[in-house]
Amino acid sequence: MTRRTSVLEPRLSAIVLNADAPTPLYLQLTTQLGETIRDGAWKVGEALPAERVLCEQLRVSRVTLRQAMDALVEQGLVTRRQGAGTFVTSQITHPLTGLASFSETLRMKGYQPSSQWLERRVRPAHGEEILRLGLSPETPVSSITRLRRADERVMAYEHSVIPQRVLPDPDDVGDSLYAWLDAHGTPVVRALQYFRAVNLSARMAGHLGMGTGDAILHVVRVGYARDGAAIELSNTYCHNDFYDFVAELRR
Repeated sequence: MTRRTSVLEPRLSAIVLNADAPTPLYLQLTTQLGETIRDGAWKVGEALPAERVLCEQLRVSRVTLRQAMDALVEQGLVTRRQGAGTFVTSQITHPLTGLASFSETLRMKGYQPSSQWLERRVRPAHGEEILRLGLSPETPVSSITRLRRADERVMAYEHSVIPQRVLPDPDDVGDSLYAWLDAHGTPVVRALQYFRAVNLSARMAGHLGMGTGDAILHVVRVGYARDGAAIELSNTYCHNDFYDFVAELRR
């Protein structure tokens, strides 16, 4: 027997579940609802219909619906907000097997990247910057801090340091630091990335629209030029609701 949804919610009308198929209903629903979300039926940040509405229109039990929603949360397509509902995320999958800029990754996914600049200045290098970039104390560096956005949603907080000999004027950088470096003959051709979970300070939480103390992924990246010199040190705090890193492992 084939079940078709009610026409009350047009965006659900294409979902057809077959109770007689060998595939469990919750997996059918996971696949079809996931495809509907990926096709843009709901905008990023938009709430899905209430659980009661979904159950009625799709003619599934609450247990089946919740199993499907759990799977969609695991896939990063939706996120639950207690007391508010289930919302479509703008999850950005960043593969770890290649070297691509934030802006390039977003454009490949169909998003419009932009930056909200918090700081751009030249100052002396200090602390970890000296060690990571192999600099002498007090070496001038270009320091840039910004919020990285996709379609106007804040995805990450990023602070980058580049020796001033590589980037003389930080105000020259547009949305993409890597595009600027490429255009000026000093591309990053190799990078090392370090990942760790941290708890957000009040200041950082305010920038990202998260709660103080929330866990977040902190990524430290050191980028190297063709001659092997370290020319970029970036600290990025990635919003958990919108960003995934994926590594493909082979044997």
